[in-house]
Amino acid sequence: MNPPEPQTDASAPAPGPVAAVGAGPGDAGLLTLRGAQVLAEADVVFGLREPGPEMAKHREALLSHCKEGAEFVPAEECAGGADAEAVRRALGGARVVRLYSGDPVFGCRAEELAQACSAAGVEFELVPGLSSVTAVPAFAGVPMMPKGVGEVRVVNGKDESVDWERLAAELSGRDDASLAVMFPDAPDGDRPAGPGFDRLCKALVAGGHPGTTPVAVTRMGGTTEQTTVVSTLSRLVADLKAFDAKGHHATAPALFMMGPGVARQSELSWYESRPLFGWRVLVPRTKEQAAGLSGQLRDYGAVPEEVPTISVEPPRTPQQMERAVRGLVTGRYQWVAFTSVNAVRAVREKFEEYGLDARAFAGVKVAAVGEQTAARLREFGIEPDLAPPPDRQSGAGLVEVWPPYDAELDPIERVLLPRADIATETLSAGLADLGWEVDDVTAYRTVRAAPPPAPVREAIKGGAFDAVLFTSSSTVRNLVGIAGKPHNTTVIAVIGPETAKTAEEYGLRVDVVAPKTAVSALAEALSEYGARQRAEALAAGKPALKPSQKRRGRRRKTL
Repeated sequence: MNPPEPQTDASAPAPGPVAAVGAGPGDAGLLTLRGAQVLAEADVVFGLREPGPEMAKHREALLSHCKEGAEFVPAEECAGGADAEAVRRALGGARVVRLYSGDPVFGCRAEELAQACSAAGVEFELVPGLSSVTAVPAFAGVPMMPKGVGEVRVVNGKDESVDWERLAAELSGRDDASLAVMFPDAPDGDRPAGPGFDRLCKALVAGGHPGTTPVAVTRMGGTTEQTTVVSTLSRLVADLKAFDAKGHHATAPALFMMGPGVARQSELSWYESRPLFGWRVLVPRTKEQAAGLSGQLRDYGAVPEEVPTISVEPPRTPQQMERAVRGLVTGRYQWVAFTSVNAVRAVREKFEEYGLDARAFAGVKVAAVGEQTAARLREFGIEPDLAPPPDRQSGAGLVEVWPPYDAELDPIERVLLPRADIATETLSAGLADLGWEVDDVTAYRTVRAAPPPAPVREAIKGGAFDAVLFTSSSTVRNLVGIAGKPHNTTVIAVIGPETAKTAEEYGLRVDVVAPKTAVSALAEALSEYGARQRAEALAAGKPALKPSQKRRGRRRKTL
């Protein structure tokens, strides 16, 4: 490759730096602090090749570190010329980052980018990343250098000069060495060829290793599509075929591991043993609303996918909210009751519109329904004074603990209730029965969201989702309305008896009901369900299949 000539025009901008950043294998959390810092400063980011659908989410997570306006260039748009293009952008004054899977100089070829930068007079940096050689065994639960093992032989399977028979002979009879083969698999699309598992295993056996030697193969390491097959040299190829026949289609990239540590995989496996590992879970909320819930699901090993079922819009006439804000400032209310995150947002936005902040709530008592609602109030600088019991997070539950109006103790008898246009009258009627005057104000409107893209609708109806979480009756009605009923194999998890009743009315079998009205409790209940299903399958000697891998041809029956 001929690098671009250095800039000589005195009026040209000074060249920007180029950083080759190791992003680690699979999990975006493996990015180093230095890598995140460099991404945050970049003007242009060149992507890495993504072998599976999960890696698209990996890319999205990595790019979340970038500043607003940074340009992203997909790897496939500059195949064969990414290094030259990166240098060209840097010579134009841009700060450039090129991402590499794993470590940029361990199994990748960032040295070629560095050489191009050096030739063009462009400053460059090689930002280390976690290599698959060290990270993937940790995710798989295979110690590569346990006690008694003093050597780890690492081989690049794409290197055609490797003498596999000689390598096997050198390692034969050694209990103090482990072997890791990167890219051991046969060709996959445009990926370079490795030796292939059959040739690799036969070479190791021919070199003196018994056919009973334990080996392991981990594919898509560090992602929620990770699979680890533990076998022996003589059985590996057959076991991989049998494993793939069960519906496991992610075959690359792979890491082959051999050594004493393989025998400990079953006791040290932690990543693939998480209760919802690899489950594709539909969360019928916007990304903003679902942030905490989706994060919790990821901790359980799931792959959450947010699909909004409602759209929140301002009220058609703003006069009610304007009067309510003036009433708060002038002391018209003794209480304000917030029953949703959207109500908090609507009031806060109106406050900011008038240049007000939380100090306007001085002297006003605040009630909140739901953990998320209370959290949003605290972000606004308001600590709720009253909340329902943990197991009764609803308007009815708030009425149970609300004090009756007492003319001698309460200087003001009025309560502000900002809420959705379709909210029930339970709280308003309950407070009126307690002697309070209620200003029931429409703070926002909820309308049904647009249908999700066709692939998502087909995934919902076809059983590609392992579970769907319903946080309210409206989410049930709206999801069915915009996308259709979930497949019979999909696990249905709901908050509260009312949501369960609505789901059943729509012909859905409810599998999980959260013990309390909180999205965190719903995610926890689903994880417990997944853990039970996994334990029962393993106890029966069966594979722990995801719901989407079961009875794919059957549809959910209408009750």
